Amino acid sequence: MLEPTSLQEQLEAAREDRLRVLVVGAGIAGLTLAQLLRRDGRRPVLIERAGPDAPSGYMLALMPLVDPVLAELGLTDEYRVRSVPMDRYRIRNRRGALTREYAMGELLDAYGDYRGISRGELMAALATSGGTVAHHTTVKALRQDANEVTATFAAPEGAPEAAFDVVIAADGLHSSTRDLILAEDQVGAYDSDWGGWVVWTEADDDTDLGEELWGAGWFVGTYPVKDRLGVIVCVPRSEEPRGLAAVAAAIRREVPRAGSRMDRVLADIGDGREAYFWPLFDHRSTTWSTGRVGLVGDAAAGFLPTAGIGAGMAIESAAALARRLRDCTPDRVASVLHAHERSQRPRVEAAQQNSRQLARLMFNTGRAATVLRDTAARFVPLSAAIKPIRRLLEDRPT
Repeated sequence: MLEPTSLQEQLEAAREDRLRVLVVGAGIAGLTLAQLLRRDGRRPVLIERAGPDAPSGYMLALMPLVDPVLAELGLTDEYRVRSVPMDRYRIRNRRGALTREYAMGELLDAYGDYRGISRGELMAALATSGGTVAHHTTVKALRQDANEVTATFAAPEGAPEAAFDVVIAADGLHSSTRDLILAEDQVGAYDSDWGGWVVWTEADDDTDLGEELWGAGWFVGTYPVKDRLGVIVCVPRSEEPRGLAAVAAAIRREVPRAGSRMDRVLADIGDGREAYFWPLFDHRSTTWSTGRVGLVGDAAAGFLPTAGIGAGMAIESAAALARRLRDCTPDRVASVLHAHERSQRPRVEAAQQNSRQLARLMFNTGRAATVLRDTAARFVPLSAAIKPIRRLLEDRPT
């Protein structure tokens, strides 16, 4: 587990590091980066705006992109214990009929594991080796010169300043650190105009199955993690005021029979259990660094959840950056950040574009478009459907 530690204590520990590193954000990308640097004997300062009891979020499907990173961290066994294999993927059409079932394992086993895990379990796995973090702490200002970058913090102990050789913003889709170095027109977005309620329900016997129900004006996805089933119910954001229970009831009326899992899930999630609504849009920064300050994970390029690859790309990018920082000296920071962007950005944006394309396919409101989509889905082989993912797997960074 991470040990909550004051900012001042972390600054003291990192003072003599050959490369003084500040990692802003202890989410998936930030924690991956910090833990890899610590494994190399570094003492990066890790800060997080949320508290230790903040909600841990949603379900994830992790592609084999993450396997080399988890192996490098010595976490392969821990990851497997906290996750479940995702060997099958099933699509049902707007009437609840089975459109297609894919054997994911057959095409992905050559590259590694495709597994379902909750974000909380992934974070716990990444924190297995321990380390420190300062909660309720953010960066309020950054000042750079040729030799270092000075950060002004907002922290429980006040507003201290400290100098670093490199600052990495890993504070997510809504990164406030990114806003300190990039202008508004340097951060673009794709907005699907949809959103989704994320809710948990009980696991069933099909622990290796991801199943989706594709409707007209709504979408339901169910994804297994250890001991639970994660559910997302998507609608145009204008429908949010209706509430999850009303939307689930309307889908049940429209599709009274959609298979045992979907029938049960749609009944369960209308019982008032806790859920949160996730507006579905992404971000793309036009540059990933300014001087000695770099972006990684969702702060650089945030993902829609439609391709299930955002978390994997965040882990991969954080690891690629950690490897470049491993032998970096203070005078080479800016060039190393640029080199990381040149190599990793095309991969990330290709995966992000795939997520956008899938959103346009999955989130339909017109019946004509939905009928066309359902018909096409019957004839698309799995090898074609995941071709962009396989390209990334075949050309992983080393």
